[in-house]
Amino acid sequence: MENSLTIALARQTVLTRQMDVIATNLANITTSGYKAEQMIFTEIIETTTLGEFISIVHDVGFVRDLSEGPMTETSNPLDMAVHGEGFFVVQTLDGNRYTRHGVFQLDPGGRIVNTDGHPLLGTSGTTITIPIDTENVVIAKDGTISADTAEVGKVQIVRFADEQALTKIGSGLYDAGTQIPEPATDAQVIQGMVETSNVKGITEMTQMINTVRSYQAAAKLADTEHQLILDAIEALTASIV
Repeated sequence: MENSLTIALARQTVLTRQMDVIATNLANITTSGYKAEQMIFTEIIETTTLGEFISIVHDVGFVRDLSEGPMTETSNPLDMAVHGEGFFVVQTLDGNRYTRHGVFQLDPGGRIVNTDGHPLLGTSGTTITIPIDTENVVIAKDGTISADTAEVGKVQIVRFADEQALTKIGSGLYDAGTQIPEPATDAQVIQGMVETSNVKGITEMTQMINTVRSYQAAAKLADTEHQLILDAIEALTASIV
């Protein structure tokens, strides 16, 4: 009986964490550049005190859906979307960070920055500044930025050997850790567009319903086993009396 109870409780614990992941995905369904995540499960075989083997499900991590999200047109000429594999590079106090969140604006000094004020970096590794009196900003597909007729910089787009290993740190930013960024030569920069979240609402809602049902089934199994234990104790007590 105790084995079934252990399995049910382990299953409930994993399902609780899975529900947290689904909730996070749904909360970011409108977040530009957000990538949906799913849990990775594995089976663990444990040995009981009686030498029996029991199979317990365990979550070992997350896998990120790296597929490109839908493109949405905006009225901001500084907004950009990466079409293909690659990330923008922004400069933070903690070092360079990487993102596909392409909503940009100008700071008081004319630098192109993201919504948190982190400067966008060019291929030269420096920030990109738009002259104050500029009337027309044109961004070519190769990332070259022209202010009126003068070229002012080129957007740096990079890729990584293992994008799954990037660490999400919030605000659409990723930390590369020890990975070395490489130029994303095949990627294109699309002006006046932003990549929206690749979260599929219907899929997430379906997973949420299935998770709730699985949790309820595990709870029912735990309740049943608990009642069997109580019945066994009562029967044993009655036989002794």
